[in-house]
Amino acid sequence: MSNKAPSSPADFLSGLKDQRVLITAGASGIGFAIASTLAALGARITICDIADPAIAEAKKSLPNALATKADVAKDEDVERMFALLAKEWGGLDALINNAGIAGPTGGVDEISIADWRRCIDVCLTGQFLCARLAVPMLKASGGGSIVNMSSAAGRHGYAFRTPYSSAKFAVVGFTQSLAKELGPHRIRVNAILPGIVEGPRIDKVIGDRAKQIGISHAEMEKAYLEKVSLRRMVSPYDVASMVAFLLSDAGINVSGQSLGVDGNVETL
Repeated sequence: MSNKAPSSPADFLSGLKDQRVLITAGASGIGFAIASTLAALGARITICDIADPAIAEAKKSLPNALATKADVAKDEDVERMFALLAKEWGGLDALINNAGIAGPTGGVDEISIADWRRCIDVCLTGQFLCARLAVPMLKASGGGSIVNMSSAAGRHGYAFRTPYSSAKFAVVGFTQSLAKELGPHRIRVNAILPGIVEGPRIDKVIGDRAKQIGISHAEMEKAYLEKVSLRRMVSPYDVASMVAFLLSDAGINVSGQSLGVDGNVETL
């Protein structure tokens, strides 16, 4: 990574080639879109996931990527993953803290303690566990980038999705704190706040909420999109494009920011 601004429009995404990038939950959804986009731009990719079939399928499209099974909420899994990365790539230039789960849908008095803890562990503590091992490697590389996945739910309160929204608000604070802490080491830290991202996860969230209030899936989806200024969902590749920008030399002076890729979600 050159850590310098692009010299011309033709160099807009310069600096991505040969970057060593770890993407958590990189075998499907947003994570796979990020991995595919960065690999196509010349980066060296490591992905983790918790599902063997997803990892195997991702490897078909990304044969040069490192891939390992890891649950980011488990210390031992994260430590093993970073040991593999250090052995195979010899360092790190960027961490994409993408792993997360939707968490439960329900009133605060209906949510189990176990479901609350699991959501916080994956969506927030997992980012900490990865960052604490990534930072020494980024410092050794002379700088780099961390991108933490938050959500539009990290900007707006989200009724009946309290664990998820709480975790995603915390990711924004985590990001801003790390940006201040790591800036002197030439490490940029930003958060991306996707909105309604098309795919199986949002389909389940919409379905769960529709069942809870007794309406159809189609009616619930329409109600969700009416809260988005552009009245559409976003693609995983919309998010991947923002990641590519942040890791490139074009993003050299972007740090401590919470960047919505959401069609302008007005409320949740």
